[in-house]
Parts: sequence; C-alpha cells; structure tokens
Amino acid sequence: MGFIAWLIVGAIAGWLAGVVVKGGGFGVLVDIIVGIVGAFIGGWLSGVLGIHIGDGLLASIVTATVGAVILLFILRLIKSA
Repeated sequence: MGFIAWLIVGAIAGWLAGVVVKGGGFGVLVDIIVGIVGAFIGGWLSGVLGIHIGDGLLASIVTATVGAVILLFILRLIKSA
C-alpha cells in the first residue's frame, strides 16, 4: 500500500473507532495516527489469533478499525484511571 492509502485507511479507521467507542473524536491528525497504530494492533492480533479477514482496502479498514477500537478502549481506561 502506498503512503496515501495508509493515510486514508488510518483516517477512516480512526474515525470509525471514535464512532464505535464514542466520546468524541480527537481530530483528523490524531484519528489518522490512532487508525495507523490500530492497523498494526489489528494485524498483529489477527495473526496471533489466526484470523484472516481478506485482502484489499476494505479488509485493511476493518482490521485497522478493530485495532483502533482496542487502542481507544485502552487509552480511555488509562485516561479515566
């Protein structure tokens, strides 16, 4: 994937994760960062669990969103503690 695709997937995944977790977004830049970090978390987690969603842009967005939701959940737990 190219750099622009990473940014697009990160932005979409970060925004979707913000909608799923609720509590307001962090802004476009942080949503992109959360989405990209979430992609790494989702990719690692799917490898560990042996789950293969598929190939392509949609599968990347789903994987990144799952990872971003996990990341936001952990960040909000830490923030509230």
